[in-house]
Amino acid sequence: MTQAVATAPTKGILMSDAALAQVRALRDQQGTDLCLRVGVRGGGCSGMSYTMDFEQLSNVRPDDEMYDYDGFQVVCDPKSLLYIYGMMLDYSNALIGGGFQFTNPNADQTCGCGKSFSA
Repeated sequence: MTQAVATAPTKGILMSDAALAQVRALRDQQGTDLCLRVGVRGGGCSGMSYTMDFEQLSNVRPDDEMYDYDGFQVVCDPKSLLYIYGMMLDYSNALIGGGFQFTNPNADQTCGCGKSFSA
């Protein structure tokens, strides 16, 4: 008799195909040697807000976590990763409510805009 074992996500930050396509398109407008840094900072409606920005791969610090999506690098600092590990980043081009959406399993509360949370 075998027992099922739960496995953790192989990547601390998960991305839908739509989100990956959108960040690749945005990166291509700015330059091809950029990675996406995802993190959190204090502020927003619920206490913490998500951050996303492109940066040079040369700025990646040794303690950063890096996740590879078919050659596209997503980077997160260890402090932010405590709050967003397992988060799913999605993208919608809907006219109302479109843009990047964060589904964070660690969030106790999320604001109406979906860009900030409390944990």
